[in-house]
Amino acid sequence: MLYFDHCASSPPYEEVVQTMMEVMKSQYANPSSLHRAGTDADKLIERSRAVLAEQMQTSKGKWVFTSGGTESNNIAIKGAARQYAGRGKHLITTQIEHASVYESFAQLEQEGFKVTYLQVGRSGHVELEQLEAAITEETILVSVMHINNEIGSIQPIENIAKLLKRYPKVILHVDAVQSIGKLPIHLEKWGIDLLSGSAHKLRGPKGVGYLYVRDGITLSPLFSGGSQEYGHRAGTQNVPAIVASAKALRMSLASMEQRSKRLKVLKQQLLTHIEQIPELKLNGAEPSASHIIHFSYPGMKPEVVIHMLEQRGIMASTKSACSSKDDKPSRVLLAIGASHEQASSGIRISLGDEHEEQDIAALGAALRHVVAQLKPLERRLT
Repeated sequence: MLYFDHCASSPPYEEVVQTMMEVMKSQYANPSSLHRAGTDADKLIERSRAVLAEQMQTSKGKWVFTSGGTESNNIAIKGAARQYAGRGKHLITTQIEHASVYESFAQLEQEGFKVTYLQVGRSGHVELEQLEAAITEETILVSVMHINNEIGSIQPIENIAKLLKRYPKVILHVDAVQSIGKLPIHLEKWGIDLLSGSAHKLRGPKGVGYLYVRDGITLSPLFSGGSQEYGHRAGTQNVPAIVASAKALRMSLASMEQRSKRLKVLKQQLLTHIEQIPELKLNGAEPSASHIIHFSYPGMKPEVVIHMLEQRGIMASTKSACSSKDDKPSRVLLAIGASHEQASSGIRISLGDEHEEQDIAALGAALRHVVAQLKPLERRLT
């Protein structure tokens, strides 16, 4: 089987698996305990936190370990909004955010906050002029994802951060779940206040997320309980997964430049295959991530295409894994102006370290075969 769903989850490095097993066997004490075994476990967490700070080139701020990208986004967005509500109750995000961000803002609207959802246009990119026009005296938080998890559009985070420096009351949160290990991120140089990541997207274990909190930022906690993770996230830490996640981040960043160059070549090869199949319509525009290709087959249910690809040894996805079982049209595709038919038939291909040219050729051949079989049935399977 060829696995083309790395945006949903990626296979862990063998070294990460071994590290997690070793720590699970040897460090089973609660890191909050005062005895030696507890303090040894706590030291491993702090060492892992130091690895994150070193690898992401942050001399300040706090790295908080969470259960994943969804929790990191929730803590950052709700925590900042509720903590600084006294300054104002206006928030800004985009129409194409991940569900964990989009639904967090929807919940905050129910609490009395006003939210502006920026349009992105056909290309799927935020316009700085539109963002600045949306800022008011009441604005306290802007949240924009770095790489869109469906269509791969890359947002101008550096320029957004530069713009927001003129508005010191406004906090910038970045969902970097799909960009850590794929694109350079300069947290302190750019001036990012909050940043979310997820270990299993960069070949680490599931159940661990990263949240960068710049020095001076206070977040209202979502959970009540202990004082773990600087009071941002109460609960006993998952020591084996945390240590393994730090290793995964280090390994992923070490190979990032080489990975990016290689995946760009493979992506272009796949785009050539897709462009030769007139029934398929590409979604999104440059600049976009080197590991994400998104297209639609208007008139066809995406799950039909997915299952037929699987029969030919190809594993792909319809959209975000968090929303893949929802048969509604893609909110992201509708936001970039796609028709209802096109937004209801999206297929996402996401590449990874194991892919080579022959895998792209096999995927291209499989797509041609599937479309040839389904073409006579178009619109009868919608």
